[in-house]
Amino acid sequence: MPLKKKDLNRFRDLMLEKRDALLLNAARSLSEDMTLDSEELADEMDLASSEYLQSFNLRLRGREKTFLAKIEHALRKIEDGSFGTCESCEEDIAIKRLEARPETTLCIRCKEDQEREEKAFG
Repeated sequence: MPLKKKDLNRFRDLMLEKRDALLLNAARSLSEDMTLDSEELADEMDLASSEYLQSFNLRLRGREKTFLAKIEHALRKIEDGSFGTCESCEEDIAIKRLEARPETTLCIRCKEDQEREEKAFG
């Protein structure tokens, strides 16, 4: 059953909030100094710790970029009328699944199939 307009608006608002929070976090992170100055670090342990944190922050930004792309994709699907439809089997995605992961593109059955294949083929 297709989603009601009020549900679509609720999901749009939720994803816009998530997108704005991600963008704000990214802007805040970029404004912070991410460079390492070995003169300011007392010893090799401080340097190693600082490098680890910088690496962790960069990986986190990569995940945020991926999540942002999923949100943008879901927003486009709302606009074109395909939001809530599984991209694999073209069945409706359960509203409970959408409430848990509004950026999802697969119904639970297709997602489980995908995860089984990934596990089997590494």
